[in-house]
Amino acid sequence: MFKPMAIALVHHPVLDRRGDVVTSAVTNLDIHDLARLVTSYGLARYYIVTPAGEQQVLTTRIITHWQTGFGATYNPDRRQALDCLQVVDSFDAAFSDWRHRNRQQGIAVLTGASHRTGIDYAEARVLAEQHPLLLVFGTGHGLAPALYTHERPCLKPVRAGRYNHLSVRTAAAVILDRLVGEDGCVAALI
Repeated sequence: MFKPMAIALVHHPVLDRRGDVVTSAVTNLDIHDLARLVTSYGLARYYIVTPAGEQQVLTTRIITHWQTGFGATYNPDRRQALDCLQVVDSFDAAFSDWRHRNRQQGIAVLTGASHRTGIDYAEARVLAEQHPLLLVFGTGHGLAPALYTHERPCLKPVRAGRYNHLSVRTAAAVILDRLVGEDGCVAALI
C-alpha cells in the first residue's frame, strides 16, 4: 500500500516558451479534470498554486459554484471531486500544508517534460511506499529551475527524447496511472 499522495499544480514559478519565469493562468479545465483524477485515484489533496489574487478569487468562485451553488445539485459527482482542492499562494505553502497533514512527513516529487534524467516509476513506487508524496506539476512550459533541488527528486518525463508536449492534465493522468496503477491502493492521511 502506498502512503498518502497529493498533487500540486504550480502556476508560479513556471516558464514561458522563451524560458522566462512567469505566472500562468488557472484554467477551468485544470480545476475540474485534475480534481476528478485525484479523486479517482484516491489521492488526499489537490493544491492549486498561484500567487495571483485575482486567480485565487476566480478559482474559489468556480469551486464554490460546484460545491454550494447551483452546480452542487446539478452535478453532485463534481462536487465530491472538488472536495480535495485547496488554493495556496506558493509551492512552499502547499508543501508545508502537506507535511502538516502527514505529521511532518512527506517528500515532494517534481515532474517535468524537459528533464532527461530522474527517477523511474519503480523508484517512485518505493518512495510512495515509504513517504507521503506530493507530486508537483508545472503549467506553462514547466516548473522554474528554482524548484528543482537536490532534496526533491524528479520523475523521468513521460516521453523522454520524443515529441513531448502533453497537456498537464494528460501528463498527470499518465503519471498517476503508471505510479498507482489500476489496482494500486493509496492510504488516507496519516
